[in-house]
Amino acid sequence: MTHDTYHATTHNPTYSAPTSWSDFNDADAQQGEFNLIPKGTQAMVRMAIKPGGYDDLAQGWTGGYATASDETGAVFLSCEFVVLTGPFAKRKIWSNVGLHSQKGPTWGQMGRSFIKAVLNSARNIHPDENSPEAQRARQIRGFSELDGAEFAARIGIEKDGKGELRNIIRLVIEPDHKDYEDLMAIKLQRDSSSGGGSGGGIGGAPAMAASVPNMPAPQNGATYTPRSGNAQGRPTWAQ
Repeated sequence: MTHDTYHATTHNPTYSAPTSWSDFNDADAQQGEFNLIPKGTQAMVRMAIKPGGYDDLAQGWTGGYATASDETGAVFLSCEFVVLTGPFAKRKIWSNVGLHSQKGPTWGQMGRSFIKAVLNSARNIHPDENSPEAQRARQIRGFSELDGAEFAARIGIEKDGKGELRNIIRLVIEPDHKDYEDLMAIKLQRDSSSGGGSGGGIGGAPAMAASVPNMPAPQNGATYTPRSGNAQGRPTWAQ
Protein backbone atom coordinates (compact mmCIF):
# COMPACT_ATOMS: atom_id res chain seq x y z
CA MET A 1 0.00 0.00 0.00
CA THR A 2 2.82 2.36 0.86
CA HIS A 3 4.61 1.69 -2.45
CA ASP A 4 1.44 2.20 -4.47
CA THR A 5 0.67 5.48 -2.77
CA TYR A 6 4.17 6.78 -3.39
CA HIS A 7 4.07 5.65 -7.03
CA ALA A 8 0.77 7.42 -7.62
CA THR A 9 1.98 10.62 -6.02
CA THR A 10 5.20 10.88 -8.01
CA HIS A 11 3.23 10.57 -11.25
CA ASN A 12 0.46 12.94 -10.24
CA PRO A 13 0.53 15.98 -12.57
CA THR A 14 -0.29 18.23 -9.60
CA TYR A 15 2.75 17.04 -7.62
CA SER A 16 4.89 19.90 -6.23
CA ALA A 17 8.41 20.03 -4.85
CA PRO A 18 8.98 19.06 -1.21
CA THR A 19 8.32 21.77 1.33
CA SER A 20 10.87 22.99 3.87
CA TRP A 21 9.46 20.46 6.33
CA SER A 22 10.01 17.49 4.07
CA ASP A 23 13.32 18.38 2.40
CA PHE A 24 16.13 19.53 4.68
CA ASN A 25 18.95 19.78 2.14
CA ASP A 26 18.83 23.58 2.15
CA ALA A 27 18.53 23.96 5.93
CA ASP A 28 21.23 25.97 7.66
CA ALA A 29 23.95 24.04 9.45
CA GLN A 30 23.45 23.88 13.19
CA GLN A 31 25.25 26.46 15.22
CA GLY A 32 27.95 25.48 17.64
CA GLU A 33 27.61 25.95 21.36
CA PHE A 34 27.42 29.50 22.64
CA ASN A 35 30.72 30.88 23.74
CA LEU A 36 30.73 31.67 27.42
CA ILE A 37 30.04 35.23 28.47
CA PRO A 38 33.47 36.63 29.34
CA LYS A 39 34.47 36.60 32.98
CA GLY A 40 33.93 39.98 34.63
CA THR A 41 31.10 41.10 32.32
CA GLN A 42 28.70 43.42 34.15
CA ALA A 43 25.05 43.73 33.17
CA MET A 44 21.51 43.95 34.42
CA VAL A 45 19.84 40.56 34.84
CA ARG A 46 16.33 39.36 35.61
CA MET A 47 15.86 36.54 38.11
CA ALA A 48 13.19 33.90 37.55
CA ILE A 49 12.46 31.02 39.91
CA LYS A 50 11.43 27.61 38.61
CA PRO A 51 8.94 26.31 41.20
CA GLY A 52 9.93 22.99 42.73
CA GLY A 53 6.78 22.42 44.77
CA TYR A 54 8.50 22.25 48.15
CA ASP A 55 7.10 24.19 51.12
CA ASP A 56 8.17 24.49 54.75
CA LEU A 57 5.80 26.67 56.75
CA ALA A 58 8.16 26.79 59.72
CA GLN A 59 10.79 28.46 57.52
CA GLY A 60 8.34 30.65 55.68
CA TRP A 61 8.97 28.79 52.42
CA THR A 62 5.55 28.82 50.78
CA GLY A 63 4.07 29.05 47.31
CA GLY A 64 5.90 26.00 46.04
CA TYR A 65 8.94 28.01 44.92
CA ALA A 66 11.58 25.94 46.73
CA THR A 67 13.02 22.69 45.37
CA ALA A 68 14.17 19.76 47.51
CA SER A 69 16.74 17.27 46.24
CA ASP A 70 15.72 13.63 46.68
CA GLU A 71 19.39 12.63 46.61
CA THR A 72 20.97 15.04 49.08
CA GLY A 73 18.04 16.52 51.01
CA ALA A 74 19.25 20.01 50.09
CA VAL A 75 16.64 22.74 49.56
CA PHE A 76 17.21 25.54 47.09
CA LEU A 77 15.71 27.97 44.62
CA SER A 78 16.21 26.82 41.04
CA CYS A 79 16.91 30.09 39.24
CA GLU A 80 17.32 31.37 35.72
CA PHE A 81 18.98 34.74 35.14
CA VAL A 82 18.31 36.49 31.83
CA VAL A 83 20.84 39.11 30.76
CA LEU A 84 18.96 42.33 29.96
CA THR A 85 21.64 44.75 28.80
CA GLY A 86 24.83 44.84 26.80
CA PRO A 87 26.13 42.63 23.96
CA PHE A 88 24.96 39.44 25.68
CA ALA A 89 21.35 40.51 26.19
CA LYS A 90 18.87 37.61 26.16
CA ARG A 91 21.52 35.09 27.16
CA LYS A 92 20.58 32.92 30.15
CA ILE A 93 22.47 31.72 33.19
CA TRP A 94 21.23 28.95 35.48
CA SER A 95 22.12 28.60 39.12
CA ASN A 96 20.72 27.44 42.45
CA VAL A 97 20.32 29.67 45.51
CA GLY A 98 20.85 27.60 48.63
CA LEU A 99 18.27 27.51 51.39
CA HIS A 100 19.26 24.44 53.41
CA SER A 101 21.91 21.73 53.36
CA GLN A 102 22.18 18.69 55.60
CA LYS A 103 25.94 19.25 55.62
CA GLY A 104 25.60 22.41 57.69
CA PRO A 105 24.48 26.04 57.64
CA THR A 106 27.10 27.42 55.22
CA TRP A 107 25.13 26.91 51.99
CA GLY A 108 21.97 28.39 53.44
CA GLN A 109 23.84 31.42 54.76
CA MET A 110 25.39 31.95 51.33
CA GLY A 111 21.89 31.91 49.87
CA ARG A 112 20.67 34.46 52.41
CA SER A 113 23.61 36.73 51.64
CA PHE A 114 22.85 36.47 47.94
CA ILE A 115 19.16 37.32 48.40
CA LYS A 116 20.02 40.26 50.65
CA ALA A 117 22.35 41.61 47.96
CA VAL A 118 19.65 41.14 45.30
CA LEU A 119 17.23 43.18 47.41
CA ASN A 120 19.84 45.89 47.97
CA SER A 121 20.58 46.09 44.25
CA ALA A 122 17.01 45.87 42.99
CA ARG A 123 15.60 48.26 45.61
CA ASN A 124 18.54 50.68 45.64
CA ILE A 125 19.47 50.14 49.28
CA HIS A 126 23.03 50.93 50.34
CA PRO A 127 24.40 47.80 52.05
CA ASP A 128 25.50 49.84 55.07
CA GLU A 129 22.11 51.53 55.50
CA ASN A 130 20.32 50.31 58.62
CA SER A 131 17.40 52.70 58.97
CA PRO A 132 13.96 51.22 59.75
CA GLU A 133 12.93 51.90 56.14
CA ALA A 134 15.97 50.09 54.77
CA GLN A 135 15.38 47.15 57.08
CA ARG A 136 11.77 46.87 55.89
CA ALA A 137 12.95 47.00 52.28
CA ARG A 138 15.13 43.94 52.94
CA GLN A 139 12.12 41.93 54.05
CA ILE A 140 9.96 39.81 51.76
CA ARG A 141 6.61 38.15 52.36
CA GLY A 142 7.53 35.25 50.12
CA PHE A 143 9.82 34.10 47.34
CA SER A 144 7.31 35.43 44.81
CA GLU A 145 8.80 38.89 45.47
CA LEU A 146 12.13 37.65 44.10
CA ASP A 147 10.60 36.10 41.00
CA GLY A 148 11.22 38.75 38.33
CA ALA A 149 13.70 40.83 40.35
CA GLU A 150 16.05 42.89 38.17
CA PHE A 151 19.48 43.72 39.56
CA ALA A 152 23.03 44.55 38.54
CA ALA A 153 25.47 41.66 38.41
CA ARG A 154 28.99 40.65 37.53
CA ILE A 155 29.17 37.40 35.58
CA GLY A 156 31.81 34.77 36.21
CA ILE A 157 32.87 31.34 35.01
CA GLU A 158 33.28 28.13 36.97
CA LYS A 159 33.31 24.37 36.42
CA ASP A 160 30.11 22.45 37.01
CA GLY A 161 29.83 19.02 38.58
CA LYS A 162 30.84 17.39 35.30
CA GLY A 163 33.95 19.52 34.95
CA GLU A 164 32.49 21.65 32.16
CA LEU A 165 32.75 25.43 32.23
CA ARG A 166 29.59 27.44 32.73
CA ASN A 167 28.59 31.01 33.49
CA ILE A 168 27.47 32.01 36.98
CA ILE A 169 26.41 35.17 38.78
CA ARG A 170 29.71 35.90 40.48
CA LEU A 171 28.65 39.05 42.33
CA VAL A 172 25.53 41.10 42.88
CA ILE A 173 26.47 44.74 42.32
CA GLU A 174 25.00 46.87 45.10
CA PRO A 175 24.58 50.66 45.38
CA ASP A 176 28.00 51.08 47.05
CA HIS A 177 29.74 49.83 43.88
CA LYS A 178 31.25 52.46 41.59
CA ASP A 179 29.47 51.06 38.52
CA TYR A 180 26.02 50.66 40.06
CA GLU A 181 24.57 53.97 38.91
CA ASP A 182 25.82 53.50 35.33
CA LEU A 183 24.31 50.01 35.12
CA MET A 184 20.98 51.18 36.49
CA ALA A 185 20.99 54.14 34.08
CA ILE A 186 21.34 51.69 31.19
CA LYS A 187 18.37 49.75 32.56
CA LEU A 188 16.25 52.91 32.83
CA GLN A 189 17.17 53.88 29.29
CA ARG A 190 16.17 50.40 28.10
CA ASP A 191 12.85 50.60 29.95
CA SER A 192 12.17 54.05 28.52
CA SER A 193 12.93 53.01 24.95
CA SER A 194 10.63 49.99 25.31
CA GLY A 195 7.75 52.29 26.17
CA GLY A 196 7.21 51.44 29.81
CA GLY A 197 8.40 49.63 32.87
CA SER A 198 10.19 46.34 32.73
CA GLY A 199 7.76 44.47 34.94
CA GLY A 200 10.65 43.34 37.07
CA GLY A 201 8.69 43.21 40.30
CA ILE A 202 11.16 44.85 42.65
CA GLY A 203 13.43 46.51 40.13
CA GLY A 204 13.87 50.19 39.52
CA ALA A 205 16.33 52.86 40.59
CA PRO A 206 16.60 55.29 42.12
CA ALA A 207 14.02 53.93 44.52
CA MET A 208 12.74 54.47 48.02
CA ALA A 209 11.41 51.84 50.36
CA ALA A 210 8.02 53.55 50.29
CA SER A 211 7.68 52.93 46.55
CA VAL A 212 8.74 49.28 46.49
CA PRO A 213 5.74 47.11 45.54
CA ASN A 214 4.30 45.04 48.38
CA MET A 215 6.50 46.77 50.94
CA PRO A 216 5.15 48.30 54.18
CA ALA A 217 5.10 52.08 53.87
CA PRO A 218 7.51 54.00 56.12
CA GLN A 219 5.85 55.36 59.25
CA ASN A 220 5.06 59.05 59.72
CA GLY A 221 5.61 59.82 56.06
CA ALA A 222 9.34 59.06 56.23
CA THR A 223 11.17 58.23 53.04
CA TYR A 224 14.35 56.29 52.45
CA THR A 225 17.46 57.86 50.92
CA PRO A 226 20.58 55.66 50.64
CA ARG A 227 23.61 56.94 52.49
CA SER A 228 27.14 55.75 53.09
CA GLY A 229 28.28 54.35 56.39
CA ASN A 230 30.27 51.64 58.10
CA ALA A 231 27.72 49.93 60.33
CA GLN A 232 26.66 46.68 58.67
CA GLY A 233 22.96 46.41 59.51
CA ARG A 234 21.34 42.98 59.76
CA PRO A 235 17.85 43.05 58.21
CA THR A 236 14.84 41.98 60.22
CA TRP A 237 14.10 39.01 57.97
CA ALA A 238 17.61 37.62 58.56
CA GLN A 239 17.39 37.63 62.37
